[in-house]
Amino acid sequence: MKTDKIIGTAEAWENGELGSDSAHAVLAPANSAQLIDDALGMQMISIRLPKELIEEFKVIAQVNKLGYQPLMRDALKRFAEAELKKMAIQYANEKAAREVSKVKSDSCAEPTAAAPRASKRVKAQDKHHEKIAA
Repeated sequence: MKTDKIIGTAEAWENGELGSDSAHAVLAPANSAQLIDDALGMQMISIRLPKELIEEFKVIAQVNKLGYQPLMRDALKRFAEAELKKMAIQYANEKAAREVSKVKSDSCAEPTAAAPRASKRVKAQDKHHEKIAA
């Protein structure tokens, strides 16, 4: 059954004519904010930022029709992703350089007693960097 739209419904919700009767209200659970954060994988933090930076984010957010806090989250996420990529590239370059160096040294030098220890240290560093890159 199709019902006709009530004219001015959006305005009635906004000005409180509709939806403000306590007889139809249900109290949300005390832990609802925590449940929402958990479901979204979010954690509330407190951070001090320069007022000017916050105002700049508000201006950018307004132009993009966003809230400034979601914009800040997005900026932080993009920064972290870029830094992790940069770290992974640096690690890969360092690992390749070590391998090239090892090949050169293996073909030119006699094995030493320190070589096994250095090899273990390089492997430990590789495992650590692989965890970061993952």
